Formats: sequence, C-alpha cells, structure tokens
Amino acid sequence: MSKFKIAGALLAAMLTLPAEAKELKSVGISLASLGNPFFVAISKGAAAEAQKINPSVKVTTLGYDYDLNKQFNQIDNFIAAGVDLILLNPGDPHAVAPAIKRAQVAGIVVVAVDTAADGADITIMTDNVKAGEEACQFIVDKLGGKGDVIIENGPQVSSVIDRVTGCKKAFSAAAGIKVLSADQDAKGSRDGGLAVMQGYLTRYPKLDAVFTINDPQAIGSDLAAKQLGRTNIVIASVDGAPDIEKALKSNTLIEASASQDPYAMAKLGVQLGNDLLNGKKPSAATTLIPPQLVTRKNVSEYAGWESHR
Repeated sequence: MSKFKIAGALLAAMLTLPAEAKELKSVGISLASLGNPFFVAISKGAAAEAQKINPSVKVTTLGYDYDLNKQFNQIDNFIAAGVDLILLNPGDPHAVAPAIKRAQVAGIVVVAVDTAADGADITIMTDNVKAGEEACQFIVDKLGGKGDVIIENGPQVSSVIDRVTGCKKAFSAAAGIKVLSADQDAKGSRDGGLAVMQGYLTRYPKLDAVFTINDPQAIGSDLAAKQLGRTNIVIASVDGAPDIEKALKSNTLIEASASQDPYAMAKLGVQLGNDLLNGKKPSAATTLIPPQLVTRKNVSEYAGWESHR
C-alpha cells in the first residue's frame, strides 16, 4: 500500500472515532418561584438527573419571582459563570428569546420546561391540550353531557392556551354543554380564582361546573362558592398539586385535576440537554409528557409531586 493510501486510511479511521464526551460540570436553573412546590419539584428532578450524570456537577437553582428582568440577569450570570446547561421556566416565552440566544452563542444548551420559550434548544412540557381535554371530559361525563359551564382562563402563556384549547374540544363535542364564559383571566392564582369566581357566581344563578386552568385557581374558586353558599358545582383543573390532593380528600367542590409530573419533566430536560451537549439531537425539539387524571376515586393511589423518587 502506498504511503498516500496509508495516510488516507489513517485519516478515515480518525474521522470515524467517537468524539470525546463533554462532561456536564455546571447547570444553571432559573424558575418562577422557589416557594411554589411545582418549581421545587422541577429543581429536585433536575439536580437528581445532573448528579446521576456527574456526581461532581455544580447545580445552581434560582427563583426570579415572576420578574422578567431578574430572569435576564440570572441567565447573563449563568453565561458569565460558564455553565454547560441552562434549564429555565420562561417568565415570558417571547421576551426571553434574546437572553436564550446570548447563552447559545456562548455554547450553552438551553432547555425550557413547563412552558415553551422562543429559541430554546429543547422544550419539555406536559401535554397541556390533553390535560385540558381530560379535565373537561370529566366535567362532561359528570354532568351527563348537559349543563352550564365556565372556563376560568389565565395568563396567556402556551400552557394555558393549550389547556383551554383541550377543554373547548371536550365541551364542543357535547351538544348539551353551554359555555357561559371563557375569557376571564384569574391570574393563575388562588386570589385571582376567588375574585373571578365571585363575579361569576353573582352573574350566573345557575352554574353547573367550572374548569380552572390550574389548581390554585380551583382552590380560590371553591372558596368563593363556599362564601356565597353555592353548592352542586363541579370544579376540575390541571396540575395535581399537593393542595389539590388535600382538596380531593376533603369536603370541597373540586373533583378532578389532570396532573403534571414536574420532577420527571426536569429529569428528562437535563438528560436530553446533556445528550445535545454531546452532539446527540433529540428526535423532536419538543417532548410532551402525558397527564394523569386524578379524581376523588383514585387520589389515594396518586404518587404526587412530593413523592420520593
């Protein structure tokens, strides 16, 4: 064999050798509120998976307390610190795009969890359309396909929009279901649910069921009904939060919640982010995790966000 052929063969062999794995040394996590058990579960799931990949990994978790500028600063600080991976729950799915781009230019993989973010490398979310559909199908079945219902809306982020889309799909398939309102924003909070529900109950003397876009709104809505002495109303929501587990086991109007799994969501986000860091692209940019409908009948079997993994 000529020396040229030998050199060519050696070059070909070198090109086919696997690239050296890039170690996951540092992860930055930016979440809406570390006082919310949903985001606490995300933090724990991400840390558990990162430490499984590299026991010596440094994981920094910060809450931006729903302050977008604070999240921008956190991302910039992660860039300056040279993290390998940023996992975030976006304060605004569109406004966060420039900060995500800055991180990517610095060679950092960005994973969005729970809510989509423009420009993120990977997005891990609950199948929110399915969650809304499951919760509202529960209402349809509970009412026997006939009744006056309300969709208690929330902040217009992708997850909320998808939940309402799924709910409307279930309601529209039942000819006997009349949607009285679907456009009131209860702010995703207990206080917001309380205030909006008080208005609904004052306005509508007949109300058979309410779908709330998350559990805090459901709890606030239930409280409003109690204060005004209203009964025989079915409330269903999305989340599967610890508070809703208690509500489903006690004397409330809340009867179902399509649960999310924030711990599993975060674990998968770190796993796929590490794969991408090492050149392995996910089969799809967005991964949807199916919800589980938790009801009064099966809540005792529900593991919940705080279960040991």
